[in-house]
Amino acid sequence: MIWTMNWVETIGYVGTALTIASSAMSTMIPLRVVAILASVAMITYGFLTDSMPVVITEAIQIPFNTFRLWQMVRLVRDVEKAAAGDLSMDWLAAFGTVKRFKAGETLFRKGDPAAEMFTIQSGRFRIPEVGVELGAGGVVGELGLLSPGNLRTGSLVCVEAGKALCLPYSEVKQLYYQNPEFGFYFLKLTSDRLFQSAAAQKGAEEKPVTASELI
Repeated sequence: MIWTMNWVETIGYVGTALTIASSAMSTMIPLRVVAILASVAMITYGFLTDSMPVVITEAIQIPFNTFRLWQMVRLVRDVEKAAAGDLSMDWLAAFGTVKRFKAGETLFRKGDPAAEMFTIQSGRFRIPEVGVELGAGGVVGELGLLSPGNLRTGSLVCVEAGKALCLPYSEVKQLYYQNPEFGFYFLKLTSDRLFQSAAAQKGAEEKPVTASELI
């Protein structure tokens, strides 16, 4: 009987240790896995000690942790797929809001406060400072998150009516800190944008000045 009680208490201690471990983790996928294992251990302990409140509490937590784990695993899969392809961010639709824009409408101007980035779903948009046009699948506005004072580094004008997914920087930051794969993806995206801007600026400096431009 004493051995049985020690064995049961061991399960309870294991569940407690796993719960504490999950609370100390910062990476979401391992955290959810350990939290699920902790709940399983505590449910087992609850049944063996006839403690239904413990069983009910942990049984409620398992579906939530399982759902969040599934979300993060899917996110990792989609990020890896996107990072190996064209850097499309369509898979982030669940984290943003779709807005429609008319031709000639200015979404933001250089120097404006920046609070969100955009994934273009349809239409055409132009960054006049560097002469770059973006269509469906294009991503713009991410550099405002990294710029001093969170200010826009360029303007964005709608050339052809369309719509874009608006992703608040608050969501971007959460995804960045919670998931290393997304952090890598975001750095790759911003690096590509910086190289693109640098190339456009270099091309503008090397372009010969014509007589019409001097008039």
